[in-house]
Amino acid sequence: MRRRRLGPRSSAARRRPVLQGLSLGLAATLMLTACAGGSTATGAAEIAEQPLPADVPAGTDLVVADQNEEVQTLMRASGEHDNLASTAEYTNFLGGPAILEAIRAGSVDVAAVGDTPPIQAHASGETVPIVAAKLQSKPDYRIAVRPGVTVETLEDLEGKKVAYGEGTGRQTFVLRALREAGLTTDDVELVPLRAADFPDSIRTEQVDVAVLNEPHFTRYLRDYGDQGATAVPDSELENVASGLQFLYARGDALTDPAKAAAIRDFVQRWITAAQWSQENEAEWIQAYYVDNAGLSEEDGQAVVDSQGEFTYPRLDGSLVEFHQDAIDLIHAAGDIPEELDAAEQFDSRFDEAIDDVVADIGATRGDGP
Repeated sequence: MRRRRLGPRSSAARRRPVLQGLSLGLAATLMLTACAGGSTATGAAEIAEQPLPADVPAGTDLVVADQNEEVQTLMRASGEHDNLASTAEYTNFLGGPAILEAIRAGSVDVAAVGDTPPIQAHASGETVPIVAAKLQSKPDYRIAVRPGVTVETLEDLEGKKVAYGEGTGRQTFVLRALREAGLTTDDVELVPLRAADFPDSIRTEQVDVAVLNEPHFTRYLRDYGDQGATAVPDSELENVASGLQFLYARGDALTDPAKAAAIRDFVQRWITAAQWSQENEAEWIQAYYVDNAGLSEEDGQAVVDSQGEFTYPRLDGSLVEFHQDAIDLIHAAGDIPEELDAAEQFDSRFDEAIDDVVADIGATRGDGP
C-alpha cells in the first residue's frame, strides 16, 4: 500500500461528525473560550519564570483529578498519600475533556492525563502546564477488535468503524496509527465517542475497533475472547503508542505559592509511588487490579507485564519534540484550529525537583519517546 502523509480532511462532511461528537462540556468550553478569552500561552511562560516554592504551608489543600481511581489507589497503597505535605482530595473523571471542564471551573489543581489533554487545554486557551511525565516502555493503549472483524495490521484499519475520542490520549493514538499505515481519516469511519463509552462501544459492536487502556483492554479480551474478540498485535504499535502519562496543573494553582509548593511535593510523591509499583508488583496488583478493578491476579500480572519499565523524562528536548509532533498531527487532522508551540506547555521548573527524587529512589529520567 502506498504510504501517504496524514493531512487535513478533504471534505467538510468528514469533519462534521467528529465535531458533533465532541462532548457537550468540551464544546461549551471551547465556546466560552472564544467568547470570553481564556488564559494565554504568555501566562504559562510568565509562570515558568517565577521561582518554584518548596515549603508547603500547613492547611494547604490539593484537588487531584484521577481516572479509573488509579492515582488515589497508587498513592494510598504505596504509602505516599500519607507522606504528602498537603491534604489531597481525589476526584475521579473519565477522559481529558471532563477534566478540562473541572480545571476551567477552578475545582481541580493537578491531573494525571495522557498526551492529548494538554494539547486540547492549550487549544482552548487555558493555561495548564505539564509539570511531570512518566514514560512506560511498552504501549499505553491497545487496539481491540470486535468479533467477526479481522485487523492484523494497521493497514487493515481501512474501511473500518473506529472509535474516536477528541481531547483524549486515544485521539493521537488513532491518528498515529493511520499515519503509520499510510491512511488518512478519509480511509476509515470515525465514530466520535466519549472516553467512558469506548469499552461499551466495542462490546456492543457499535465500532469495529476501539483503542482501550488498562484495565479495560485485558477485561475485554477476557470476557469476549471466546466469542472471537481479538487485538492488533503489539508489534504493529511500535511507532504509534507514546507510553506517556503527564501530570499537568491549573495555571492559577501554580501562581499560588502554597499550591505550587504542594504540587511540587505531589510530583515527587507521585514518582516515588510509581516506582514503588514497579518494585512491589504483587502488592500493587492486589490493591488496584484485583481489589479495585476486579481482575484476577493473573490478569493483573499481565497488565503490569504489558507496561514494561518506567522512566521520567525531562521536560525539554526530545519530549517537547514528540509533543510537537502530536500537536501537528491533530492540527493536520483539522481537530484544533491553529498551530501551537509545544514548548509553551511545559513547566521546566519542576525538573530540578524530579532530578532530586529520581536520584533518591534510584529511578531513571530518560529523554522521552
